Amino acid sequence: MNWKVWASFIPVLCCSVALLPQQTDKRSVGEAARTQPEIKGTAALPPQTKTRLAGDPGLADLAQGMDAYQRQDFDTAAAKLSAVHIPQIADYVAYYLAAARVESKQYEGIADELAPVHHTPVSSPLAGKAWLLEAKALEAGEPEEAVKVLRDHYAKLPQPDGNLALGDAYVASNDDRHAAEFYQRVYSESVTGDAAQAAETALAGLKAKMGSQFPPLLPEQAMERGDHLLEARQFRAAKDAYVSALPSLVGTRRDEARVRIGRTLLQEGNAPAAMSYLRALDLPPSEADAERLYWEVECARRTNDETAMTQAVEDVAAKYPQSRWRLKATVGAADHWLAENRPDQYLPLYQAACDNFPDNSGTALYHWRIVFQAYLHDQPEAARMLREQLENFPTSSTAAPALYFLGRYYERQGEFGNARACYDRLERARPNQFYAVLARQRLEQPEVGQASVIEEAVRFADAIRFPEAPKLPVEESRVTALRIERSRLLRGAGLNDLADAELRFGTYTGGQPVLLGMEIGENAPAAYQALRAMKATASGYLDLRFDQAPRRFWEMLFPMPYRSQLEAGARANGVDPFLLAGLIRQESEFNPGALSHANAYGLTQVLPVTAQRFARRVGITRFSARQLFEPATSLKIGSAVLRWMLDQNGGKLEQTLAAYNAGPRRAAQWAGWGSYREPAEFIESIPYNETREYVQAVLRNADIYRRLYRE
Repeated sequence: MNWKVWASFIPVLCCSVALLPQQTDKRSVGEAARTQPEIKGTAALPPQTKTRLAGDPGLADLAQGMDAYQRQDFDTAAAKLSAVHIPQIADYVAYYLAAARVESKQYEGIADELAPVHHTPVSSPLAGKAWLLEAKALEAGEPEEAVKVLRDHYAKLPQPDGNLALGDAYVASNDDRHAAEFYQRVYSESVTGDAAQAAETALAGLKAKMGSQFPPLLPEQAMERGDHLLEARQFRAAKDAYVSALPSLVGTRRDEARVRIGRTLLQEGNAPAAMSYLRALDLPPSEADAERLYWEVECARRTNDETAMTQAVEDVAAKYPQSRWRLKATVGAADHWLAENRPDQYLPLYQAACDNFPDNSGTALYHWRIVFQAYLHDQPEAARMLREQLENFPTSSTAAPALYFLGRYYERQGEFGNARACYDRLERARPNQFYAVLARQRLEQPEVGQASVIEEAVRFADAIRFPEAPKLPVEESRVTALRIERSRLLRGAGLNDLADAELRFGTYTGGQPVLLGMEIGENAPAAYQALRAMKATASGYLDLRFDQAPRRFWEMLFPMPYRSQLEAGARANGVDPFLLAGLIRQESEFNPGALSHANAYGLTQVLPVTAQRFARRVGITRFSARQLFEPATSLKIGSAVLRWMLDQNGGKLEQTLAAYNAGPRRAAQWAGWGSYREPAEFIESIPYNETREYVQAVLRNADIYRRLYRE
């Protein structure tokens, strides 16, 4: 590792004033390109940025021009921007200069003005938007040329804005039929946002204008709109879309629409009505009928009608043995029985899923459910099954627990050399995963860590094809260096959102994501924003050893802001501060303003009603829910709640964390399912993937925090 190179990309312009988005950015390249970052005015800039601008006339003009643009003073913006000559970011200057002139209705020469956007040393985030801007300039005087520009560069247009612009250009060209076509594309593909609303309004106007000549929405588009509305949880609107599509649909597609009407009833919360509706459908054999039976299974699960659920699973298996809906129905029913701790019911179903869908991505987990039960109950074939899990699914998340429990099996047999081989391999392959933490603990036991190496066991363990750890770049590529330089110039003018957008765009278009993510993180105004940037760009970081990346890399991924307050709250309640940090990272990512869908507040994600009970215990006499957004208050109350929950669970950490995520009743129920020989068996028995992964993640986080910050 070239540490000087790593150090070199820590930016010298730490002057962020704009917040990153509240959620991890998972947008497409097109979405990233069309997003209009907020531009901050120069009055909001910190002193160090103002000092930099004072010494750099180009950056000063850029900042003032962008400030004027944001204030919609387009003449001033154009005057300032036309004086800027910064070759590295000429595309930004050209785009916003052209945009200012278009807003002032100065359309002459806009194509020439925008030329630098299309001739950059690295692809510009503004390229797609530039074609939209050029078309807008042409629309008033040469609408046919506007259409041509948009059609010629259609693949590069950000959507849905590109289709909306084509609709507008066709309207300007008096080609209402083609305008309707492109507005309908937006209407069917986008169900939220400004573009969706604009398309709906435009279509209403065209329908009134065209009368009987107005082209109806294509049946496939109506179905697509319904599906998108379902994804957006707009269930009534989805139902209306499917109902309106029915008259024009035929065959299986019509039957699918009828089935999805039933699905909307279920997802609205009316499972009995959905079941009655689905059962009344008389469909010919098809995938639509298989889908119907799957939703019957889900209706039965919601109403706890296990007889109906079992019958629907049997029906879909008999009629559609290779349908994906059969797999979904089988696994859905198995998951129901898993939550009820009925292995006699769920094991045959998971086995059926494995046997009939061996190539499905979920088969590793279904097989693991079977294997773990064999291990848990000391069945004779448990060791063989654990080895098969590792041989057949080495890249699955189930490989780590399979190798750990194989090691535990060997320990109980007194085969400590075999156990050591398992733990050594696990610790080397997945160094920061939960089961690697446990493996290190087992290796600290003298009978294991000092056991003689068994060559056959080592060969088996080394042959497990775990995913390779990512290789972090030793030095910046030319493209990455240009992206970082461009972002720093933008940041130097106070254009922090544009700087971050430049870097994010680079992660999608051939840059080096981890270096670009670190650049975003180093300039983020809050630790949680740096953490999110790193998580979005440093995929596979948990498979890296600590010495494979700089300490700053790990500190951004595992930050510890508010450390003194965190340690004070933990100390006052007898809680491990590293455990508390690990929990906060999982709950809120250290965002003090986090507010969940369940109305949990702040760093520790405590419900106001719970916080009210604990406020006086920690010395807060006058409490309001908004105080939970204050780090000190959230840490005091959250650590007190965690202490209380630990006491309620007899100090059992794993059960306490399960209760924190899924509720005390469920955690107590799971704890009573068996006489677990170790906490890991309890964790692996948790039937909810979310809770099981949560408990593992908090404990893994705590271990990493301990290794990073323990003095």
